[in-house]
Amino acid sequence: MFDTLDAVRTDIAQRLKRGASDRKSAFHCPAIATADADARIMVLRAFDEDAWTLRFNTDARAPKVSVIGESAPVGVLFYDAGAKIQLRCRGTGRIEHYGPIADAAWEEATNFARRCYLGDGPGLVSDEPTSGLPERFEGVEPSDEDLEPARENFAVLLVTVEEADWFYLSNDGHVRAQFLHGKGRWVAP
Repeated sequence: MFDTLDAVRTDIAQRLKRGASDRKSAFHCPAIATADADARIMVLRAFDEDAWTLRFNTDARAPKVSVIGESAPVGVLFYDAGAKIQLRCRGTGRIEHYGPIADAAWEEATNFARRCYLGDGPGLVSDEPTSGLPERFEGVEPSDEDLEPARENFAVLLVTVEEADWFYLSNDGHVRAQFLHGKGRWVAP
């Protein structure tokens, strides 16, 4: 099934594209790790196959934004239990608050998704369980006008994948391949 590096590279690209477009894909919600050893699950929103860039939406007030800034190492871990495939990506992350990519990401988001950026900043302490949203937007879709202040809190995380480590678990023997700056090689599992 995976007997050439080209087949593995194609498999990676297909899984990442599907992960960005299909919320039922195992690659839709990977774990993201930043240089401060903090990890979280994020939703993969886009994959640019030509540039090998992953895009995630984020709150501009989140602590990870200052850790990543304009250039920082980021790790992304995907796992598809059904296919028995793990993909570890390492690359350079950057936050884009404004610009063509961030603006397009904002425009493609639904008003329910944009609503998240109306609330309190991530990590704000509360005396009781809270969504952080203003009460009037709990369970309610805001209007475009209501969302105008939310755009200030929206940004995107872009990760340019420099290393991809693909691992296939098999009873016949595991198979592993690595791609470093696009160049592939087989490695022992």
